[in-house]
Amino acid sequence: MNTCLSIILAVSTHLGLDGKYNGAHPHAKCTIDNWITGAYYNSERNASYYIGKKILNFEIGLVTGYSSYDVLPMIRYINNGWFVAPAFEKSGNLGLAIGYEFKLR
Repeated sequence: MNTCLSIILAVSTHLGLDGKYNGAHPHAKCTIDNWITGAYYNSERNASYYIGKKILNFEIGLVTGYSSYDVLPMIRYINNGWFVAPAFEKSGNLGLAIGYEFKLR
């Protein structure tokens, strides 16, 4: 059976931030013609839902589930399972989320 669904477990660390963040992210993702949508357990321990586009090694879109705003822009560089994304805290701290995705399906 063909399906767009990927089941992923991502692990991450957060650099330059003060908070204590979740580092394990179960993730379900669907990719069709470089369009992406999915859901994951985020660093703030909430469910996040996103939609976007994969352009070269970048994923760009919109995401929900964070305490700062109802909807946020999303950008992430991903290569061979490794990823890096900008991160920020309400206090004004800027940092990075860096991690690896294990594709389970």
